[in-house]
Amino acid sequence: MNIQPEKLWSKSFVTLTVSYLLLFLSLQMLLSPFPTYAKEQFHPNNFTLSLVTSLFALAAIVTRFATAALLRKVHRNVILFAGLVLAAIATVLYPFAGSITSLLVLRALFGIGFGMTSTIIPTLVSQIIPKKRTGEGIGYFGLSTSIAMSLGPMIGLSVIKQFSFTTLAMIGTIALVLIVPLLIVTRSIPKQPAKAAPSPSVSATDAGESSAGSSTARMMVPAILNVLMSVTYGGILGFIALFGAQNHIEQIGLFFLFIVFTVFVIRPISGKLFDRRGPMLIVIPGALVVIASLLILSYAHSLPLVIVSALLYGFGFGAIQPTTQAWMLREAAPHQVSFANSLYYNTIDLGVAAGSMLLGIVASATSYSVMYRYAAVAMVIFMLVYLVSLFTGKKDKASAAARENRAVSSR
Repeated sequence: MNIQPEKLWSKSFVTLTVSYLLLFLSLQMLLSPFPTYAKEQFHPNNFTLSLVTSLFALAAIVTRFATAALLRKVHRNVILFAGLVLAAIATVLYPFAGSITSLLVLRALFGIGFGMTSTIIPTLVSQIIPKKRTGEGIGYFGLSTSIAMSLGPMIGLSVIKQFSFTTLAMIGTIALVLIVPLLIVTRSIPKQPAKAAPSPSVSATDAGESSAGSSTARMMVPAILNVLMSVTYGGILGFIALFGAQNHIEQIGLFFLFIVFTVFVIRPISGKLFDRRGPMLIVIPGALVVIASLLILSYAHSLPLVIVSALLYGFGFGAIQPTTQAWMLREAAPHQVSFANSLYYNTIDLGVAAGSMLLGIVASATSYSVMYRYAAVAMVIFMLVYLVSLFTGKKDKASAAARENRAVSSR
């Protein structure tokens, strides 16, 4: 496949982005209604019910790290299509689960398939995005997850209300199955790059461990920021419907719809800004906007205020998430691209799971309104982490410059 060096909107880029939208749409449509379905169907205790979400997330996290290692031995196309098959089988079988145990097994199976697929597709996209347009490309590609995370819960809740969980599972399965012919017919999977031969003058330890270690350390800051950002999304995804019921706000599901508007506007802008200026001008303003959104939401007792909160949240969320992903990819060594993508999506799952659990405890002790004020604290910590990283980074650079000057003086 011949791709122009600076061309972003190639056939492969568009097809892979659409495929990722379908993958995440299948996930997000079922994620919100799933606990309610499991509770009504099997009447499990609260701990068992929490496993419906956490077991999937754990399986996906473990699988992503395993997939990054497996890529060294198995062709990525095999992993990609095997993951899609596993996820589709699990989804179509959900309504036929006869016990909570079998349902949890299917959730783990879906997590494995989802983890495999959600590692490979971003890795393929990273390969075809021009280096100088990484932020812009990831910004556009990230629209797929943002749209799915915004529209998916609303679609899922609407379908299960109007039809049934079985219908919703069938729609989710169709979304997954469509990815296979889409990729095959359009021939949009780029060729796997040949492995570079190691230089005879450089040892494996020098070439691998030193580079990998330093780049991994640099990826930790955006990874931590991504976890903290995702904690707030976990609070919204898990409790926005209950918040609406508690405050007698009808059509609270529109919150997800209005997120999409500002996400569409900010994603391309934040990507280009990252390419030109780095993360500073994005993450701090974005965090402040998310804090404002959560505080407004915590005091909302009418739909207009909820909509204002949603628009602000989409602005901050839509700016920060592609920035952390592009930042990780920029810091990653060439052989760590799949690891960087795994780390990015694992931090999302970790943050959502932690946010749902911890904020759920807060909500049980107080109220959903107070809970969203506590969620804003996660973004205060977010800003502190970033500012500390800036300070220590400048200090490290100054120390390195001083050592270099002393070395030159002693010659």
